[in-house]
Amino acid sequence: MSESNSPVKSPCIAVCCLDGSDVCIGCYRSANEIIEWFSAGDDRKREILDTVNERRAGN
Repeated sequence: MSESNSPVKSPCIAVCCLDGSDVCIGCYRSANEIIEWFSAGDDRKREILDTVNERRAGN
């Protein structure tokens, strides 16, 4: 199974606390991205993970 066809795992690490910018200090998703995650398709989840990786790299 290729990466683009495999299920996308949540970046949640059970450290759920939003900072002043509404970004979780554990998984680096915004509050809106966390809410959206549950109904998002795998392509959108990968987009969110790309954004998460950019945020994490900036810290």
